[in-house]
Amino acid sequence: MADQILPTNDWPANAVPSDLIPPGRKRLGWTVMAAATLGLLATILVQILYKSEVDTIGFETWRPVVYAYVLWGVALGIGQVLTRGEDGQRALFLLPALLFTIAMVIFPTLFGFYIALTDWNLSSFSGRRFNGLDNFWQMLSDPYYRNALFNMVLYVLAVLVEYVIAFGLALLLNAQIRARKFFRVVFLMPLMLSPVAVSWMIGKSLMEYRFGPAATLARHLGWDNPAFFSDPIIARISIMILDAWTFIPFMMIMLLAGLQAMSREVLEAARVDGATTWQTFWQVTFPLMLPVSVTAVILRIIFKLKLADIIITVTSGGPGGATDSVSSFIYREYRDRSNVGYGTMLAMAYLVIIVVFVTWLLKLANRFVRNVN
Repeated sequence: MADQILPTNDWPANAVPSDLIPPGRKRLGWTVMAAATLGLLATILVQILYKSEVDTIGFETWRPVVYAYVLWGVALGIGQVLTRGEDGQRALFLLPALLFTIAMVIFPTLFGFYIALTDWNLSSFSGRRFNGLDNFWQMLSDPYYRNALFNMVLYVLAVLVEYVIAFGLALLLNAQIRARKFFRVVFLMPLMLSPVAVSWMIGKSLMEYRFGPAATLARHLGWDNPAFFSDPIIARISIMILDAWTFIPFMMIMLLAGLQAMSREVLEAARVDGATTWQTFWQVTFPLMLPVSVTAVILRIIFKLKLADIIITVTSGGPGGATDSVSSFIYREYRDRSNVGYGTMLAMAYLVIIVVFVTWLLKLANRFVRNVN
């Protein structure tokens, strides 16, 4: 028979188990997977049309979509075994992770894009209503959202200053100074605190306008109106300082680890050749530290793009939205205005911006490191 599996002695030298599967069995596997995929997509489409009030045929809840997804996962596993044989059996060990990722990441993201195309305000009695790209056009004309994006540019640029300070501290803690271990623990303490705790301890207490120690000291130094969060420019700088004080130790510890892993023979050779301290740093230490530096800066930028908790706790985006980050603005859109549809559109647009920006940043960093080395 044509579909009969060849004996072991007749296997070709370059054959793999999947090459020996009968064509009929492969066709059956592909049919099972295709039927399950079409069934899942059809169920999702019917439910979306029903919830969007485009069609009257659908389900009251999303439970049938969950059932269709489970059946699709089972059919996918069966299809892998039928079409790939032993390779398909090994792929079954990865299937739960794949299904979990799709259920916890892909589906919520797609559902978020759907919510972004609706007019859904929790304070309204009309419920959710599909409105197409209205939220998108509103976002483009929203001055507060543009201001939040501009603030994010300033906050991200502040990472360069944080990097310089962190590198200086790492060099200091890597030097042979007294009580070096004690200072390492002290400089790491801000990283051990929650940003919300830092906001209350410093932003709400030390920098309080009337009785805060920082405001009192500023008055003694001649500042008549030491309001750290009333003027837009000063408020932005204050937020940057609070966030930097919290996360500079993160970059410092990464850079310190890189310095300690550096070969001492290279530094000694530079000194023997007569290089000064500055020449040793700029021509030896800094180039060797570039991979660690790039990693630390990129991770810090990623953390900075999520900046929200300090702003929400200390200023709530004020004065007049001057200190808002995109994340804090989206949070207030949900909390203060209960505008789920528009808030989700802002979040989805910001997600696309982050993905594009981080991808470009990684490519730029790789090219920069290659050119320097």
